[in-house]
Amino acid sequence: MAPEIHPFVILFASVFTGNILLTNFLGMCSFISISKDMKSANGLGLAVTVVLTITSAANWVVLEYVLIPYNLVVYRYIVFIVVIAATVQMLEMIIDRVSPALYMSLGIFLPLITVNCAILGVALFMQIREYNFWQTIAFGFGSGLGWWLAIMALAAIQKKVSRAPVPSGLQGPGITLITIGFMALAFVGFSGMLNVQ
Repeated sequence: MAPEIHPFVILFASVFTGNILLTNFLGMCSFISISKDMKSANGLGLAVTVVLTITSAANWVVLEYVLIPYNLVVYRYIVFIVVIAATVQMLEMIIDRVSPALYMSLGIFLPLITVNCAILGVALFMQIREYNFWQTIAFGFGSGLGWWLAIMALAAIQKKVSRAPVPSGLQGPGITLITIGFMALAFVGFSGMLNVQ
């Protein structure tokens, strides 16, 4: 049975204390690659938030009404990935139609949302924690907001750091990883306020 945690608490916790990216380190590949440009980071953050919200709700419905009743839970990885892939494909077509410039700037990383481990991680955490439907939506949306917040923060910091006198040995990936480490420490600082496990 799902723990009696209010969805707002789950939403807040998934943005800050249990940030899918900075406390669980899921979804790092596209996070590091796209965070160099504010516009692309914003677009990808929005796309990840939309995908996480839709797929977490859809995967909950499939799990509760198909996989569990028909004793097919063993196939959850395959089914979750199919739901995620279909959602990303629809989103990719919409972005291509609405904003071709954003579609081109996201490049290969938009279809790679399908294999972004944060998306599958949210679906699996939702099952492991036995969230109900509203808790699942709050968790998916909050995880997306947390991911979006983190990528926008890193893009803003990298813009400032690009003008700073960084030692040559730390330029590029070195300073980026150090920055991510400090960001993770800052988010872990919220631990203890709300803890949703």
